[in-house]
Amino acid sequence: MQEAVSTYVRDGLSVAIEGFTAFICFAAGHEIIRQRRKNLTLIRMTPDLVYDQMIAAGVASHLVFSYLGNPGVGSLHCVRRAVEKQIPIPLTIEEYSHYGMVGRYMAGAMRMPFFPLRSYAGTDMPNANPDIRFVQSPYSDESIAVVPPLNPDVAIIHAQRATKQGDTQLWGLLGVQKEAAFAASKVIVVAEEIVEDSVIRADPNRTLIPGLIVDAVVHEPYGAHPSYVQGYYDRDNAFYLMWNEVSRDRAKTETWLDEWVYNVPDRSAYLEKLGSETLDDLKPGDAPSSSVNYGTYA
Repeated sequence: MQEAVSTYVRDGLSVAIEGFTAFICFAAGHEIIRQRRKNLTLIRMTPDLVYDQMIAAGVASHLVFSYLGNPGVGSLHCVRRAVEKQIPIPLTIEEYSHYGMVGRYMAGAMRMPFFPLRSYAGTDMPNANPDIRFVQSPYSDESIAVVPPLNPDVAIIHAQRATKQGDTQLWGLLGVQKEAAFAASKVIVVAEEIVEDSVIRADPNRTLIPGLIVDAVVHEPYGAHPSYVQGYYDRDNAFYLMWNEVSRDRAKTETWLDEWVYNVPDRSAYLEKLGSETLDDLKPGDAPSSSVNYGTYA
């Protein structure tokens, strides 16, 4: 992780750490904090704790997002301090709906000039964001909203498994990982497991991201904690409740960052500090998928 971040995440770039409630790569966010990156544009459909922590550390100056919050708990207090009080540094924001962000990623992945969508009609979102615009349909008298393409400098995608060449498989609740990867200039895949090509070829329909667009592969078990990875570990709900209390106070937030990020050299040390009892509590039950027969040539 240290090598991937130092190579591809530079000051002033735009970075998307995607994953819709699941597959959120906190390990990458913490490494970016440890390397003290500055002036980043952070991009994410649903900024939650990982971006709250990064913004508290002062790595970002701009946030591109849809809904943000501590899911199921409340506000992101560090984001609010940065926007409302410029603490630790000023943060500007660029807001879209969920579908607006999906459309931006899709336009970026397809190298299209914009993405049309109906869901902004009758809303105040265009008043809040001048990049949401309306164009005349070439096929009727209708005016329709469009959003610009989104092409992050770096996309960081967490997954269940990948090969060393970057062929990446995910299953469970998928967000815009595929679209973000294809839209980005550089792609870092972080995987719970590194597997042989034969594993990927035996179940090709799970391959969401092909190795040909991947620039770095990182083996990082539990790299998405406190979010979850389907079949590997559950969501650490207690962590989200804890963060709500810690993040309300700037001094407590900085103490947490010192203890759990700056003074922890890597994810392995983080997991050791977290403790085996916590990790055991997050082990999921079994719900195996049935096998399929892809057949073969005679």
